[in-house]
Amino acid sequence: MTIQQRPMRADAIRNRAKILDAARAEIAAQGPDVGMEVIAATAGVAVGTLYRHFPTKTDLVGAVLAEYVEQITNEAEAALDRARSGASPLGVIVEFLHEVIRISAINEAAKSAAPALGAAADLDESRAASALAELIEKGIAAGQIRQDLTVADIYILISAAPLDQEEPVRERWAALVLPCLTADAARIDLDEVGQR
Repeated sequence: MTIQQRPMRADAIRNRAKILDAARAEIAAQGPDVGMEVIAATAGVAVGTLYRHFPTKTDLVGAVLAEYVEQITNEAEAALDRARSGASPLGVIVEFLHEVIRISAINEAAKSAAPALGAAADLDESRAASALAELIEKGIAAGQIRQDLTVADIYILISAAPLDQEEPVRERWAALVLPCLTADAARIDLDEVGQR
C-alpha cells in the first residue's frame, strides 16, 4: 500500500522559500558557521518551523543547492523552448548565461559552504545538460555558434565567472567573454594575429 504525502500548505511553502532565501543571505554575510537561529530570525519564522523543514544545516544547504540546480534546469529548458519557437539560438544562450551567472552569484556562498557542511549532494543536472546540448546544436546548425562548443564549455564559463563580484563587474566579464561563443570568433587565428 502506497502512502501519499499531503501537499504542502501555502503558508508552509512560503515559509520554506523564506528560509532558503535567508540561508543564502546569511551564509553569504556570515559564512557557513552562521547559526540556525539567525537564519530563522532573518526568515521571520520560529526556529521550530525552520527545524521542521530542515532538521540540520546540512539538510538546509542541500535544499539550497537542489533549488539552485532546479533553477538552472528551468532556465535551460525555457531557453531551449524559445529557440524552438524561432528565437536566435545565440541570443538565447547569451540570455541564459546572463541569468545563470546572476543566479549562481546569489548561491555562490552556499555552494562554497556545502562541502564543509557535508551537503555536497548528488544533484541531477542531466535535464539541464540535455537542453543545453540541443540548444548548442541549434546554434551550430544556424551558423551562429562555434562548432566546437560543448555543454562542458558552458559549465566552465559559469564556474569561471566572477561570481563574488558586484553585478557591473559580472556584466563586464560577460561582455568580454560571451562573444567568444560565436562562429565569427572561432574563425580568428590567434597565432596569426600575434605575428602581426
